[in-house]
Amino acid sequence: MNISKLKNDNFFLLAGPCVIEGEDMALSIAETIMNITSRLNIPFVFKGSYRKANRSRVDSFTGIGDEKALKILRKVGETFGIPTVTDIHETHEAALAAEYVDVLQIPAFLCRQTDLLIAAAKTGKIVNIKKGQFLAPHAMKFAAQKVIDSGNDNVMLTERGVSFGYGDLVVDFRGIPEMQEFGFPVVLDATHCLQKPNQSSGVTGGQPKLIETMCKAGIATGVDGLFMETHPEPDKALSDGANMLPLNQLEALLTKLVRLKQAL
Repeated sequence: MNISKLKNDNFFLLAGPCVIEGEDMALSIAETIMNITSRLNIPFVFKGSYRKANRSRVDSFTGIGDEKALKILRKVGETFGIPTVTDIHETHEAALAAEYVDVLQIPAFLCRQTDLLIAAAKTGKIVNIKKGQFLAPHAMKFAAQKVIDSGNDNVMLTERGVSFGYGDLVVDFRGIPEMQEFGFPVVLDATHCLQKPNQSSGVTGGQPKLIETMCKAGIATGVDGLFMETHPEPDKALSDGANMLPLNQLEALLTKLVRLKQAL
């Protein structure tokens, strides 16, 4: 898959649950989002982590099993004819995940890991690099360059907020056009940028009521794509439920965002 397939006159969308919890859930969420995005002419990539490596506590849910989750991601893609994206955390995961998905995502905390970026690049898949919470936008050109120098120019960059104090994040929207100057599509992660990390409970918090606000600001700023995690029942989600968009609110939000895009 080439990154050009995600481009049309609209923004594109990476969306789905934080982590694959089961086949029925993944297929149901994917079908719902696909039906909405098809009506609104929004290119759609289904997102689901096959395993969560960055968790606050050792007893946090990490996944249903790597191969099982990856097979579900493949089934989602084949069933609905849509591309899929998942995170990788170590170099040996790149080739494994690439057998099942179309886009490999580099988590923000790992965006400077040279060996990981090279391994992802060598699969030939699209590589979505999330900007580290500790990096200025201009620094992401070096992360992207590692992928390009490894023979892969299918790169996109994702803004997901910058650390602000010990337990909050803030988005500097100046960074979106700055990263676009590198020549790659830039995505706004409208759910993770609203996280409240490092809570005393050991469970990351969030501000989902502001997802619409962040999305509107991103579209107004000119992002190429949006990333958001969504779930039918966020309060029952096994990971990141505190900052997810309820699935039944997605259509109304995307409809507003398409109108905003058209107005601009």
